[in-house]
Amino acid sequence: MQQGLYIVLISIHGLIRGDRLELGRDADTGGQTRYVVELARQLAAHPRVAQVDLVTRLINDPKVSADYAQPIEPIADHARIVRLPCGPRRYLRKEVLWPYLDVFADELLRHLRQSGRMPDVIHSHYADAGYVGCRVAGWLGVPLVHTGHSLGRVKRQRLLDQGSKPDVIEEQFHFTTRIEAEEQTLASASLIIASTHQEVEEQYSLYDHYNPERMMVIPPGLDTERFYPAAVSSDLPILKELRRFLVEPEKPFIFCLSRPVPRKNVAALVKVYGTDPMLQERANLVLVLGNRTDISKMEASPRQVFTELFSLVDRYDLYGKVAYPKTHTSDEVPDLYRLAAQQRGVFINPALTEPFGLTLIEASACGLPILATADGGPKEIIRNCQNGLLFDALDPEAIRTALHQAFASDTQWQEWSNNGLKGVQQHYSWHSHVEAYLKAISQLAEKSVLPALSVQRQPAPYRRNATPTTRNRLLTLERLLVSDIDNTLIGDRSALERLLEVLQHRLELGFGVATGRHLEITLDVLNEWGVPLPDVLITSVGSEIHYGPHLVPDTSWSQHISYRWEPQRVRDILANVPGLTLQPKDNQRSHKISYTVDIEVLPSITPVLRLLRQQKLHCRSIFSHNQFLDILPLRASKGDALRYLALKWGYPLQKLLVAGDSGNDEQMLTGNTLAVVVGNHSPELDKLRDVPQIYFAEGHYAQGILEAIDYYGF
Repeated sequence: MQQGLYIVLISIHGLIRGDRLELGRDADTGGQTRYVVELARQLAAHPRVAQVDLVTRLINDPKVSADYAQPIEPIADHARIVRLPCGPRRYLRKEVLWPYLDVFADELLRHLRQSGRMPDVIHSHYADAGYVGCRVAGWLGVPLVHTGHSLGRVKRQRLLDQGSKPDVIEEQFHFTTRIEAEEQTLASASLIIASTHQEVEEQYSLYDHYNPERMMVIPPGLDTERFYPAAVSSDLPILKELRRFLVEPEKPFIFCLSRPVPRKNVAALVKVYGTDPMLQERANLVLVLGNRTDISKMEASPRQVFTELFSLVDRYDLYGKVAYPKTHTSDEVPDLYRLAAQQRGVFINPALTEPFGLTLIEASACGLPILATADGGPKEIIRNCQNGLLFDALDPEAIRTALHQAFASDTQWQEWSNNGLKGVQQHYSWHSHVEAYLKAISQLAEKSVLPALSVQRQPAPYRRNATPTTRNRLLTLERLLVSDIDNTLIGDRSALERLLEVLQHRLELGFGVATGRHLEITLDVLNEWGVPLPDVLITSVGSEIHYGPHLVPDTSWSQHISYRWEPQRVRDILANVPGLTLQPKDNQRSHKISYTVDIEVLPSITPVLRLLRQQKLHCRSIFSHNQFLDILPLRASKGDALRYLALKWGYPLQKLLVAGDSGNDEQMLTGNTLAVVVGNHSPELDKLRDVPQIYFAEGHYAQGILEAIDYYGF
């Protein structure tokens, strides 16, 4: 086993690779992309870290580089990008990825199973990764750390303030889904890492699950080996590109570098410049907005930005004064900052909202003064560095005033330049970022309780044992025993104690239960019989799956079995069938409808099954103990849940030993698993005596399970 921390970073959207990052290519390839790559590298270089996996989506699309179709890409010693298939092979913007995220979670679990090591922490970046991180961290019982980068509630409000229509932005950005995912993440995460105090106090505070005690401000680090002040050559390739646009290229730059999205508010900057002859006389406007080839083939959002930009340049006749190069590389970005500083220009970020603003500290590290929106990160960057001005991004006159003041005094410009260089070194180094990060990760283990990862009720003994150091063992176990509870696991206390002792000493052997009971009653019964919390609980006749130690529900399973499930129609159709009585409300679940059968009135359930088929209902029935009838979705049963479990967690069926005693165990017992029918079984299972790999034990209850363990050499 490797010594040191194993950290898994999740950043699903965007085009991520180890070098030549396509920053600004579209709305999903901004500063967050660079941050997660650098974070992976910097963490991996620390002696306390053994391995960092940056997990993202695999994209096999001829419209983008083949680099993004490479499953594994080493990016440093002990750091790699891991790409997992999720949804269509083509590149998709983040707003349309939501339907595929449950698949991504399952693929991540598969990757972790194959890696053979439990991560010490999972760190999700952005809302979609938070959705995945909640599930995987919950399944495994490991701490979840989250960085939002951009928050849905804040972005939605800014767009509304601009006059956008609620239904239009909902259709484009899916804010309802995003904000719900953010709420779930805030409720589930052990730690939220923010870039600024303003982000914590003014942005996260808008959420119902806001808890400042679980939030920590760690400003992003900067690669000072790339961003530093220096003279640039007059034959710099990007300078030649700018000269194609500018009549007087030696003038100072008003430099704006951003993604081509409306939120970046570049059009407002162009309008201010276009209506101000003094600014046009004093400086050129240089807009580096990602890379483009044919804007007619771009997605709607960047196409809108460029169309408006070209229109404004034409309206104000800014030809020769505004540069907007078609392409640039990430390697040219530091030289652009240095060139702007060399010509005593200024960097401006006019975004409507800016959680941090990595470009601001990049510019500062190159000696370039900054102007920025009075929101989020820029407020703290300028407070720390004292190297520029803030303005209201919604007020064109405020932008104009800031620009005029930036060029008012050479002495002031030099002071801002010097302050920026000092401030970046003091506040935004990767060394301090990583040290603070790892200290925070270490402190997670010292907390007494993880946030509640499940809304289900947990009996006191289980809750008391659910500490942050408790892990779900399913990822590293070799074999798994799954047993029905009533009349199989329980019934003989002495035999049960012997079985529990075997499980305690065979650390490679996991333990799960599969029962017709619902979760709350299952936990009560296990408590009553002194059974420790299982690694997995399949309840409600296979319609629900939960994972210990925090009883996290498997939402992928719920979605899978919901296919063509119409519970209300089932209840309506069976309401007047003689001999059928709905069981109490506590026995009814979202994917299980339970009846008691009076066999004197209804000696056979065949008419019930025929009635359901005639109504074209896609459901299945489980009849057990000659008196209980459960109606489930067609895809649900204890047997199907067991096979789903095996597939999801990477267990060969031959590594599962299944124990049962009644008809509702039949599907679980048959197939390629090893199986045991305990001696006190119901007569309805006698038909399975000649089925291979089903052992009929002589011992009753848990004694029968012990007998099977010896029989199979399990």
